[in-house]
Amino acid sequence: MQATAIVALVVLCFVAASLATQVSQCEGKSFPNIQQNVNISKCNKPPCKLRKKTNINVDIRFTPDHDIARLQTNVYAEILGLPLPFVGVDGISACDKVFQSDGTTSAPCPLKKGVEYLYKNTFPILEIYPRVNPIVHWSISENGKDISCFEVPAKIL
Repeated sequence: MQATAIVALVVLCFVAASLATQVSQCEGKSFPNIQQNVNISKCNKPPCKLRKKTNINVDIRFTPDHDIARLQTNVYAEILGLPLPFVGVDGISACDKVFQSDGTTSAPCPLKKGVEYLYKNTFPILEIYPRVNPIVHWSISENGKDISCFEVPAKIL
């Protein structure tokens, strides 16, 4: 019985790890378990291949350390050291993209301290995007303070 439980736990850990995307902490930031808390569709390891005329899903698990009234999405591609915002995704409210940890029950702002949430967003890779290899910076923040933040190398195809 105990051996079965151990095997089940190992399999569960493997499945959870395989769903996460290899990402890095944003410079100067430290968010617990960022590797396990971020999943980018069609990308297990960098560089993430972002094909034009497709949609990419980004899921971020996070637990606020204080109550949050408003949440904003900040997304840009760093190309040759210059931050270029992802049109239609950068600077928009994230409140309607937040769910309870089950991923199905909506949890719009305000968000409560100590409660785990799942941020889910889908964004298009527009045909106008140039074919480049940027570092994608993605954060959700309140009043300019990051609640979660990651960076990942990408390749726009």
